[in-house]
Amino acid sequence: MTRPLPLLFGLGLIAGCALKGDVRRVELQVEALRVERARADSQHAAQLDTVRALLAAVQDRIAAQQAYLVQLRGDMKTDLLAVQQQLVSVQELTGQSQQRLTELRGRLEEQARQPVPALDTTRAGPGVPVGPSGNPAGPGPDQMYDLAYQQYRASRYSTARLGFREFMRVFPTNERAPDALYFIGESFAGENPDSAAAVYQQVVKTYPNSSRAPSALYKLGLLAEQRGDKAAARQYFS
Repeated sequence: MTRPLPLLFGLGLIAGCALKGDVRRVELQVEALRVERARADSQHAAQLDTVRALLAAVQDRIAAQQAYLVQLRGDMKTDLLAVQQQLVSVQELTGQSQQRLTELRGRLEEQARQPVPALDTTRAGPGVPVGPSGNPAGPGPDQMYDLAYQQYRASRYSTARLGFREFMRVFPTNERAPDALYFIGESFAGENPDSAAAVYQQVVKTYPNSSRAPSALYKLGLLAEQRGDKAAARQYFS
């Protein structure tokens, strides 16, 4: 009757060891699952960070594009206004020229019908065209010069050059003709130095005794310095 006790005891020990082994395996599996879950969470968090960074970059790019479009729209509006202003100025000058053509055509038609009367031009300034009544025809030299100079001051250089050239064509001997030619050169200075230099040389050659001749020589010296031609610069400055 005593022999089954050791057997039972041994079976109990074996069962206890088996139970502990199962518990250990379960613990290891749980730990492995915990590690795997932590790794998955870490990868997921990294992916979320990447997505957030991409979204932030896209939003920044969209904001930059929107800012660029706003600026572009503003620049285009500014350029359009500038073009419209230049068109208005050209129309003003063209309107004055048209007025002169109309008056000249009327004079020719009148001359074709009757002899040309003696004209009293004593009250008109030198170089000012006069109509049959003896009064200046069209805008006077000061008005035409001032209109061109206003365009120059407003940086509408193409329109200013048109005005100054028309002034010199109509009033070639006027005392402000050297000024008109000089400012034509000035209008080229920032965009076409070669053209500016050619006009400055024309000022010196055509109006050597005018007050603009020294200024034109000085500007020629500056342009020569910019080209690296020191010898020419010294000649202009001397």
